[in-house]
Amino acid sequence: MELTSTAFGNGQAIPRKYSCDGPDVSPPLSWSGVPEGTAAFALICDDPDAPAGTWVHWVYFDIPATAGGLPEGVPKDEKPKTGGVQGSNDFRRIGYGGPCPPGGRHRYYFKLYALDAPLGLDPGAAKSAVESAMQGHVLADTQLMGTYTR
Repeated sequence: MELTSTAFGNGQAIPRKYSCDGPDVSPPLSWSGVPEGTAAFALICDDPDAPAGTWVHWVYFDIPATAGGLPEGVPKDEKPKTGGVQGSNDFRRIGYGGPCPPGGRHRYYFKLYALDAPLGLDPGAAKSAVESAMQGHVLADTQLMGTYTR
């Protein structure tokens, strides 16, 4: 399975548009090579370089198996029209919260999971709840890493 974005390549800088220094909209994402039997996707974006430990920027799950990606600017709604359910990030908000490091260059990992069943969690679920619910249901996973410097 492969995860890509037209906004930045793996290991490249994430444009300002997708950060707290810009409009803070989610980047466009697309995926391919989905395994047979995929019933839903989950997406987690986090920053392992945050001073207090890994900072969660986006939790999105039960994305329909028919989805081949996500458009730019997914609304910060519990259940956006793109399908699926959004959880809470470490900014204590639903949906995407872009890079906003206190300083220096940070890495942001967009991790996509193909699942054999939807998770059925409530909107606002935390990353830990999603990761726990995914156990034993991951058919494949992939990631895309971008960097951001302030």
